[in-house]
Amino acid sequence: MKFGILGAGFIAAVMADTLCRMAQQGETGAELYAVAARDIGRARAFAAEHNVPKAYGSYEEMLRDPAVEVVYIATPHSLHYRHIKLCADHGKHILCEKPFTVSARQAEDALRYAWARGVLVTEAIWTRYQPMRRIIREAVESGKIGEPRLLTANLGYEMTGKQRIILPELAGGALLDVGLYPLHFAEMVFGRPEEVRGLCTKNANGVDMTDCITLTWKDGRVANLTAAANAVSDRYGVIYGTKGYLMVDNINNPQGLRMVDDTGRLIEEIACPPQLTGYEYEVRETVDCIRRGLSECPSMPHRETVHMMEQMDHLRAQMGIRYPCEETDDPA
Repeated sequence: MKFGILGAGFIAAVMADTLCRMAQQGETGAELYAVAARDIGRARAFAAEHNVPKAYGSYEEMLRDPAVEVVYIATPHSLHYRHIKLCADHGKHILCEKPFTVSARQAEDALRYAWARGVLVTEAIWTRYQPMRRIIREAVESGKIGEPRLLTANLGYEMTGKQRIILPELAGGALLDVGLYPLHFAEMVFGRPEEVRGLCTKNANGVDMTDCITLTWKDGRVANLTAAANAVSDRYGVIYGTKGYLMVDNINNPQGLRMVDDTGRLIEEIACPPQLTGYEYEVRETVDCIRRGLSECPSMPHRETVHMMEQMDHLRAQMGIRYPCEETDDPA
């Protein structure tokens, strides 16, 4: 199945590398075929560096190529809503980088639009597709740390030099870029919370640079989450139980876990299965679901995409953050 990449930035390069590595190990389900950028020079440079057969100097030109079957949207998330619709208009299946859009209203409308045109669309939140998701769940359910009661998770990078992070017109801030990973981690372990509360600090442009989020459940479980766009964090997720705790190394791409009992003794250690880049799982599932005639992927169903956008809408309302693109792109 031939993939076209919309955008030629860092994330696009990771996907190109993923598709090339999949081909090198003999996988035939997904083929790197084309890349499109806003100018032909950038597209050609990307194609030359990453061995992409076709380069296009506009998104529409690539989408008119009948050979392109699936499009990976790798543009800034402030543009995802428009680009999902653009791809759907051309009958292309869609793997859209996270966050899916900038609001739940945009997400719901984009999903309806794609469904009406008969194309699959799924959000590329890679941790939802990776086998470590199942491994972490099974470790928690094993009872080795007892009943889980508390969870902490953090993700932070120093990104204040990136325009897409610091500007409200690009839907900048920590929450949509990195804060969604602790949110996904907490809900993958504990399920949907009853209440969500958030605080943030903002830059001079009015977008969040650091986030502190608390989730609570009816049975008393609590998750304390932090995210930052101006500081480097250890990226750990820790699940605390009545008999011990479980530590996950890097919630952004889990590389393993350790279970420790209430005396501090290591009970068990599990490494992440070998990866190409970690993106291969979302590619495989996307291709499989398209071939099966599905409109969404089981690992990231549409209801979860909308739900997570609703959670972040709710948090932004508490934090007093709204983006200009919400005014121009939100459906009436």
